[in-house]
Amino acid sequence: MRHTSGRLLALLSLLQARRDWPGPLLAERLAVSPRTVRRDVDRLRELGYPVRTIKGPDGGYRLDAGTNLPPLLFDDDQAVALAVALQLAAASGADIGEAAERALATVRQVMPSRLRHRIDALQVTALERDAPPRADAAVLSTLGAAVRAREVLRFDYRPAAGTGDEAAPPRRAEPHHLVARAGRWYLLAWDLDRADWRTFRADRISPRTPTGPRFTPRAVPGGDVAAFVAGRFRGGGEQGAWPCRGEVVLALPAADVLPYVGDGVVEELGPDRCRLVLGSWSWTGLAAALGRFDADMEVVGPAELRQAAARLARRYADAAG
Repeated sequence: MRHTSGRLLALLSLLQARRDWPGPLLAERLAVSPRTVRRDVDRLRELGYPVRTIKGPDGGYRLDAGTNLPPLLFDDDQAVALAVALQLAAASGADIGEAAERALATVRQVMPSRLRHRIDALQVTALERDAPPRADAAVLSTLGAAVRAREVLRFDYRPAAGTGDEAAPPRRAEPHHLVARAGRWYLLAWDLDRADWRTFRADRISPRTPTGPRFTPRAVPGGDVAAFVAGRFRGGGEQGAWPCRGEVVLALPAADVLPYVGDGVVEELGPDRCRLVLGSWSWTGLAAALGRFDADMEVVGPAELRQAAARLARRYADAAG
């Protein structure tokens, strides 16, 4: 039988993996008695985890969202990954850098020595602090919510220094896509006052509340969001800088992908999914570049990218075997 701490970690992992768990099934998965499961659930509740009992023939449990952040349990690899991610955030020069440094110090303090040695061996140095202005996280959340809800946005838009009236009237737009390019976030929207498509820099947007009525989404010209946005940045010209250009859906948050795509275009599809359009000098090079994200992906197209990914998969399988 596992020690109590390891069993609690396993129980918590199971409760996070699906919505409802019958008590007997939990006992079977943990190789303990139903009585032990009940005791361990009580321990999690004492630690602050909102585990709710579900009524039914066998009874069961559900992990609900709480109002406070309870103590978190990590295995060794998760703890190291968390510390590395905090180092990257602290070194990025982002607004959250100071908070990330404090969080890293807190995590490192409670780590056993074997993990501290692993963390200390992975020092991250920022090579470039002159990053583009970063949009406020609350603004990105508001824009993303409006895109998903298909609600008209009213917002103040700050023009570039010396290029416009700081007291310009509020803008009204139908938000269609929240995308990222070259380190910046943009809102692709239909401008209701100008009756045309516009891309707005998110770091210049100050949303007004409440949002407006719902709208029916319009089709982006050409049907390709990434090509349309990139074309706007090239003055509406043809997008031909890369001879090979493909599109994938990555199982990663858009914010995690954005710093590493150069002039690629990232579109947020949800909290843990994003669409990435990227170019390269060859299809094999593009497939290899996409593999470095170390995440599940779906190749949207074209067929040449699928074929290149299949060739690489066979080569890596042969090399590993």
